[in-house]
Amino acid sequence: MLDKLPAIGVQGNMMAEMQRMQLQAQTSPIAPAGQMASLSTPSFTDVLKGAVGSVDRQQHVASQKQTAIDMGLSDDLSGAMIESQKASVAFSALMQVRNKLQQGFDEVINSPM
Repeated sequence: MLDKLPAIGVQGNMMAEMQRMQLQAQTSPIAPAGQMASLSTPSFTDVLKGAVGSVDRQQHVASQKQTAIDMGLSDDLSGAMIESQKASVAFSALMQVRNKLQQGFDEVINSPM
C-alpha cells in the first residue's frame, strides 16, 4: 500500500522542487509598474482557501508517514517527525491568522457608527 520512503528520496524530491522554483524565478519576467493593475490578482477567498488546503495537505502527508511508520512500511522516523512538526507549525500559523481576522471583524462590528 505505502512504499518505503527513504530519506534520500525525500531529500532528492526537495532538491528537485527547489531547483524548479529557482528556474521559475529566473525565467519569470517582472512586469513594469504600469502593468501591475492589469494582472489578475487572486481574491482574498482564493488565498484563504489555498492556505487551508495547503495546511490540510501537510497534515495528510504527516498522517500518512506516521501510519507507514506504525505499520512497519517505512523506517524514516525522522522524516515522519519533521512532517508532523511542519504540519503543526502550519496549523498554528493558520489559527493565528484566523484569530487576527476574528479580532478585526469584532472591532469593525463593535465600532460606533
